[in-house]
Amino acid sequence: MIGAIVAFTTMAIAGRSVSVELDTFEIMLFRSLIGIGIVLGIAAYAGAMRQIRFRKLRLHLVRNICHFTGQNLWFYAITVIPLAQVFALEFTTPIWVLLLSPLILQERLTGMGLVAALIGFVGILIVARPDPGNLSPGLLAAAGCAIFFALSAIFTRKLTRTEGITSILFFLTVTQAVFGLICAGYDGDIALPSGTVLPWVIVISVAGLVAHFCLTKALSIAPASTVMPLDFVRLPAIAVVGMVLYDEPLELLVFVGAALIFLGNYMNIRQAGRVAAN
Repeated sequence: MIGAIVAFTTMAIAGRSVSVELDTFEIMLFRSLIGIGIVLGIAAYAGAMRQIRFRKLRLHLVRNICHFTGQNLWFYAITVIPLAQVFALEFTTPIWVLLLSPLILQERLTGMGLVAALIGFVGILIVARPDPGNLSPGLLAAAGCAIFFALSAIFTRKLTRTEGITSILFFLTVTQAVFGLICAGYDGDIALPSGTVLPWVIVISVAGLVAHFCLTKALSIAPASTVMPLDFVRLPAIAVVGMVLYDEPLELLVFVGAALIFLGNYMNIRQAGRVAAN
C-alpha cells in the first residue's frame, strides 16, 4: 500500500508537469502507447501472451470507454483544483460502485450499504460545497471521474469472470491509445512531448501500472478491511505535496468531508466482510 500511495502521488505530480505542453488526450495517447510496450514486454517475459484472447470485445470496449473518460477527467481536475480535493472526491468511487452494481451486476443493495452511501454523499457535499460560487468545472470533473472509475471497476469485475489480467490490460492500453489518437488528432494537431516532458510521460505510464499492481497485490495478501483504510493516507500525503510544491492551502473542510467519505467506504467494506464470513 505504501507503494500504491507513492505511485498515485507521483502520477499526480507528473500529470501536472506534462500539462504545460500536452492536453489530456495527448497525455492518454502517449501514456497508452508506452503502456502497450510495458504490458507486452512483461507478458512475453512471464509467458502470459496466451492469455490475450479476442473475446468479450464489446465488454472490453465499454469498460475502456468508461476508464478513458474517467482518466481524462482526472488529469483535467488535477491541473485546475487543489490535489487534495481531487483525491477526496476520487475516494467516492467505491460508493458509486455500491450504488451502480445492483443496476449492472444485479447485486443486492443492503440497508447498511445505503447508509454508507448516504454518509459518503454528505462528505461529497462538504468537499465540493456546491453553490454557484464554488461549483467549478474542476470540481465537476473530479466528481465525474469517480463515477466513470466506478463503472470501469464494475465492468472489470464482469471481465475477470472469464478473462485474465494480461488480456484486460492489453485491451485497456490498446483501445485507450486508439481513443487518445482520435481525440487528440481530430484537429490534425498532435503535440509531441519535448525532451523535458517525455520523462514525466514515462513516469505517468509506469506509476499507473505500479499503483494498480501494488493495490491488487495488497488486496491479495490482506483483507480489504485492512488494506483500504491505508489508502486514505493518500489524502494527507497529497495535501502536503500540494502545499509544498504548489502553495495549495490545507482546507479543514476537505479533510472533514474526506473522513465521512472514508467512513462510508469502511462501513461498506466491513459489511461485505461479515457477509463473506457468513
